[in-house]
Amino acid sequence: MENIALIDSFSEFKDEKLIDRVTLMAILEDVLRNALKKKYGDDDNFDIIINPDKGDLEIWRNRVVVADGEVQEPNQEIALSEARRIEPDFEVGEDVAEEVKLIDLGRRSILALRQNLISKIHEHDNTNLYKQFKDLIGEIYTAEVHHIRHRAIILLDDEGNEIILPKEKQIPSDFFRKGENVRGIIESVELKGNKPTIIMSRTAPIFLEKLFEQEIPEVFDGLITVKNVVRIPGEKAKVAVDSYDDRIDPVGACVGMKGSRIHGIVRELGNENIDVINYTNNIQLYITRALSPARVTSVKINEETKRAEVVLKPEEVSKAIGRGGNNIRLAGQLTGYEIDVFREGAEEDVELSEFSDEIEEWVIEEFNKAGFDTAKSVLEQDVEDLVKRTDLEEETIIDVIRILREEFEE
Repeated sequence: MENIALIDSFSEFKDEKLIDRVTLMAILEDVLRNALKKKYGDDDNFDIIINPDKGDLEIWRNRVVVADGEVQEPNQEIALSEARRIEPDFEVGEDVAEEVKLIDLGRRSILALRQNLISKIHEHDNTNLYKQFKDLIGEIYTAEVHHIRHRAIILLDDEGNEIILPKEKQIPSDFFRKGENVRGIIESVELKGNKPTIIMSRTAPIFLEKLFEQEIPEVFDGLITVKNVVRIPGEKAKVAVDSYDDRIDPVGACVGMKGSRIHGIVRELGNENIDVINYTNNIQLYITRALSPARVTSVKINEETKRAEVVLKPEEVSKAIGRGGNNIRLAGQLTGYEIDVFREGAEEDVELSEFSDEIEEWVIEEFNKAGFDTAKSVLEQDVEDLVKRTDLEEETIIDVIRILREEFEE
């Protein structure tokens, strides 16, 4: 009965986990041999026959017949008198095959054997799961919100596999409800103990790249290549694209008529502002394009220091820097150059930092964040525009303008 009970549990796992027959038979034999080693000290002289389809399991112990009183290895040898109780015509030197029932191993061993079987099958299942998701790293995956925690969202896929979307891997504007489907990139898979931990990310640049592959046929077909992607998740992204076919406009194909093609990607990323630019090996031109929507007057490159000095008209500077410095930061990441911005006619201007005796440091910093780092750059703007572009009160801005005007009037 124990043999049948073990095979029954074996069949349950086979149906539940969909493990192939050969693998399951190997697992079961391994578990049985471990039990035999514990009981008899060795398993080399045991034959194990498994037929999971019929529910058959046989264990045969092979020993050599020796004369009575000459047994030195009880697991390898059997006394002649004992052998003849099995078969009366055995002689010294012959091999005896004797069936071992699971009950002979003892009740405790049978329970341990079943637990070991369960553990080995789970271990095999987890190893397969690890390999499966290891192959999916860098690919888009969809799973359903199962549980919402403070630091992470727990997702389940169609197979019931648990996937973790940590808070820091979520776009700041992300808001999900239980049962909702979530798309992201499989970023990493780690084996902690025997259980794989699968991490999803929606903030990785490759997620945006893979969305381009999914949503834009020319990228999927390889007619357009995504050369580089940089992101500030939920805020702004820049994507450099190229095509080896002169008949294809890579930027136009990616954006679509009136933004129709890129709209779905923007929506998926919480209205992230995406600039798509044409890639080029001409670094001056590449930096010029990377700073869009600003119009660049000139670019001077220093290859040794990987720095670029960019000159713009005063009204273009704030566009080049962008909100919170996002545009210039992403342009630098995209091109691999540290970008320094200079205004045309800046020699007649004065840096805001020169006014630190009269204007508080944090106020100067707020202007700098918005792209206003000289006196003229502030004076060229309306008070109303400065209020919108900075986190400063109107009264503070008016006071700063008064101080700057006094300097120039002198």
